[in-house]
Amino acid sequence: MRALKRTREAPSRLDGSFETLLGQFSATTLELNPSVGTQEFARRLTMRAAEILGARASVLVLTRGADWDMGALSGPAQHWDTSVQRRLAGLLGQLCAIPGVDLRPVSAAKALGIELAEALGWHALVLARLIGSDGALLGVLCLVDLTRELPDAEAQLLEALVSHASVALENVRLFSRIEQSRKQWVEDFDAISDYIVVHDAANRVLRLNHSLAELLAVRPPEAVGRDIGKLGILGTPAQSARCPFCRDVKAGREEFVHEAAEKLYLVSSARIHNGLDDELRTIHVLKDITDRREAERRYRRERDFNKNILNNTESMILVLDTAGLVSYANRRCFEAGYKEQDLLGRPLVERVPVARRPLLAEALRRTLDGTAGGNIEIPLLRANGTAGQFSISLSPMKDEQGDINSIVVVMTDITDAADLQAKLMHTEKMAALGQLVSGVAHEVNNPLAAIVGFTDLLLENPGIPEEAKEELRVILQEAQRTRVIVQNLLSFARQMPAQREPLQVNSVLRQTMKLRAYDFSNHGVEVVERYDEDLPLAVGDPHQLQQVFLNILNNAYDAVHETRRSGKIEIETLRRGGHLEILFRDNGPGIAQPDRIFDPFFTTKEVGKGTGLGLSICYGIVQAHHGEILAQNNSNGPGCTFLVRLPAANDAMQSLSAEMAQ
Repeated sequence: MRALKRTREAPSRLDGSFETLLGQFSATTLELNPSVGTQEFARRLTMRAAEILGARASVLVLTRGADWDMGALSGPAQHWDTSVQRRLAGLLGQLCAIPGVDLRPVSAAKALGIELAEALGWHALVLARLIGSDGALLGVLCLVDLTRELPDAEAQLLEALVSHASVALENVRLFSRIEQSRKQWVEDFDAISDYIVVHDAANRVLRLNHSLAELLAVRPPEAVGRDIGKLGILGTPAQSARCPFCRDVKAGREEFVHEAAEKLYLVSSARIHNGLDDELRTIHVLKDITDRREAERRYRRERDFNKNILNNTESMILVLDTAGLVSYANRRCFEAGYKEQDLLGRPLVERVPVARRPLLAEALRRTLDGTAGGNIEIPLLRANGTAGQFSISLSPMKDEQGDINSIVVVMTDITDAADLQAKLMHTEKMAALGQLVSGVAHEVNNPLAAIVGFTDLLLENPGIPEEAKEELRVILQEAQRTRVIVQNLLSFARQMPAQREPLQVNSVLRQTMKLRAYDFSNHGVEVVERYDEDLPLAVGDPHQLQQVFLNILNNAYDAVHETRRSGKIEIETLRRGGHLEILFRDNGPGIAQPDRIFDPFFTTKEVGKGTGLGLSICYGIVQAHHGEILAQNNSNGPGCTFLVRLPAANDAMQSLSAEMAQ
């Protein structure tokens, strides 16, 4: 408008031709209506600009991002193919970037190149840039071979025309985007499969989508203006001027379930105000949720059924995450006394004694790797803190992609069954041992009686040298000890309680070593004794414990003779906590089957050299003393180590008092 004002105020020709140009300019501005579209706008602008200013041809190129497109081309070059037009658009776009080129004549040969200029037949160009309201370049209007030079007034008129065209072009593009958005919205609205209807405050239909129109067997325009209450949507009764889906017209939003023809629909309503006349409009979206509701019912039934199974089973069921933490526990776990804070979010392995945790950790690792976990039997801390024996089954649980994301743990307390089985096995073993002992005790006692009797007679014979009598006394002592061993064997087989008296374990060991010292020294077996002289007293039967120590020493003696290296046996006593520990360590070949070493009649010796009863008797004696006996191969060298652990006198007396109280 400022350019047009300057044009009117500038001196001009007085022959009336300029007034004609102003009239053409005014007509052109009316033709450049933003609603005509970009292509028609470009055609009108180039055509009218060429007519007003007397140009041989007129070109409009428009920006599209970083590229230039041919908007319109009037004149003799408009029949050229698209590749030439695209090249021309690019050259004009580059040319307008040169400072000072705007509204000034430019040689076509210099601007476009001689080849293209001669092909087009163009000689001179005048460029006018179209600038948007934000200062961005919208396009370039190029006038070719003007029939006359542009006086200042006409140049200002061209500037005004370009300014108007810039504003109009922005509006054209804006209108185009709005129209495209409107069309896209209509397409999206009609593509929705749910039923949608919009009505005004008088319950007259303003719009409905294609899905609802098909349901009502009407064309969408035919439903506009009709009373929504009379349409009978989803079988609703006809009610004049009343919407069947408006429950509370004052509420901004509503949602409820509508049932029709054995189907369920979720009706969602929203009320909005028109920004122009503040008219209230209501939008209803009706979604068929029949399948979803049925799926929800099936899911709830299945969930409740599975939950009842999990909660009413006798087994405790846990779900662990990949880190081994408990994420779910069934009701049976809490009925067993466990508290929620003791299980949920806690690692299961902490309920297992420390010594057995690697077994469970390895089973969990195999399960996460996809290996069948199977069943394991392992001690587990109950809710009251006592240890029980449990059978644990581990199964991997996978997600939809087939990846393992959890572990299902089924635990059954088999403590009573395990105890019963152990007692049954022990009873069977002891019954077999009792039969054996009962069968041989008489045969052993008879020759022992003869040995004892004749040894006594020889000791009373004055003709026997004193040196021989010393050896006879050893024979008599060993025969008496053999008789005690036979009697202890009978007592053990019949589960006879051992004698209880305070004793010094080191003294029992030294007495035992005297019985074997001669053989050890004669056969080159080195014996290393390390006794803790501050060892507290123990409570037990010295004869039975001597039998245990002697049996272990005999086995160690036999073991070291199986190898060609020099035999060595170490005996050590120490105190650890409230227990006494006696260790027997040898450098023999070790134990082939440590888990069976204490079973009755199990032996690794040659036929005729072992009965398999010695260590089982030792096991029973130590158990009767409330102790523990273990055997394992040495980790730092050849051989094996036997460990006998006995309670110290104070702890032993407390256990004895508890037994007597029962």
